Amino acid sequence: MLLDPLLDTRPVAKDLPSPATGPAPGPEDALPAILTTPARLTHLQRLEAESIHIMREVAAQFHKPVMLYSVGKDSAVLLHLAMKAFHPSKPPFPLLHVDTTWKFREMIAFRDRRAQELGVDLMVHINQEGVRQGIGPVSHGSAVHTDVMKTQALKQALDAHGFDAAFGGARRDEEKSRAKERIFSFRTASHRWEPKNQRPELWSLYNGRIHKGESIRVFPLSNWTELDIWQYIHQENIPVVPLYFAKPRPVVERDGTLIMVDDDRLPLKPGETPEMAWVRFRTLGCYPLTGAVRSTAATLPEIIREMLLSTSSERQGRVIDQDAAASMEAKKQEGYF
Repeated sequence: MLLDPLLDTRPVAKDLPSPATGPAPGPEDALPAILTTPARLTHLQRLEAESIHIMREVAAQFHKPVMLYSVGKDSAVLLHLAMKAFHPSKPPFPLLHVDTTWKFREMIAFRDRRAQELGVDLMVHINQEGVRQGIGPVSHGSAVHTDVMKTQALKQALDAHGFDAAFGGARRDEEKSRAKERIFSFRTASHRWEPKNQRPELWSLYNGRIHKGESIRVFPLSNWTELDIWQYIHQENIPVVPLYFAKPRPVVERDGTLIMVDDDRLPLKPGETPEMAWVRFRTLGCYPLTGAVRSTAATLPEIIREMLLSTSSERQGRVIDQDAAASMEAKKQEGYF
């Protein structure tokens, strides 16, 4: 049977005692460790290596990539991996944040502070037409708000700057339609995702060939899980928005969802009074559309312990996922990330 010489740890002839020469050589004559010890990566190291490989492939294949930065935990890991992938240089692409104007205030403060700390190029895009029309999650509902202020805004930004590849932090374990995604997810010239018009990805080979106007959405975290994300954040000491950690916060309960009262734009319904409750967030978005979970997990080890016991998806707190059956897949087909 043929063995890889770098993985074969059986003693070689020079290590065996010989009647003519006496005992085997001492430790000083031993083979280098790289020739005798098989390389073993931890689970997180394998995921990290795969993600870095994907990022470098994008940098090599595309003319003008961009990294979508939503300010959440997955974006934090994505940015950390990008800093590692191209160290000591900065990532060869900017960050793009699509601001709906309804993000948590702590998210915006963290976004600006983190970009300044790392010295990366941060672009912020707002759909000004949506602002002029007064589009919002409270006045127009989650479906209209998401389409105008997220999907249309993203397409505007990608077209305006001519980006041909866009990194995103989506993972396959989040939601059923996201489990269908390739790592290199092809988009038409109108940014449409067609599940049946995707490319095979055998042996970690990624096809980035596109015609003018077409683009690729790239998901380096596809094979990660929510637990992997939190373990990696803990291992690498990656800063994240404080909203992920439990503390007393003002919330109201609507249709079984705990909504944090982040500013005075959230109108209270008759009989509603904000209560202070120990809560944290497993996912972050526009605050009227993002549900908190009751929790006392205020540290990373406590969050990881909570994840080990969890039996529900983090996206149960996303109101937009509850609009209608298969709503996420429909949104993605129209250009949503």
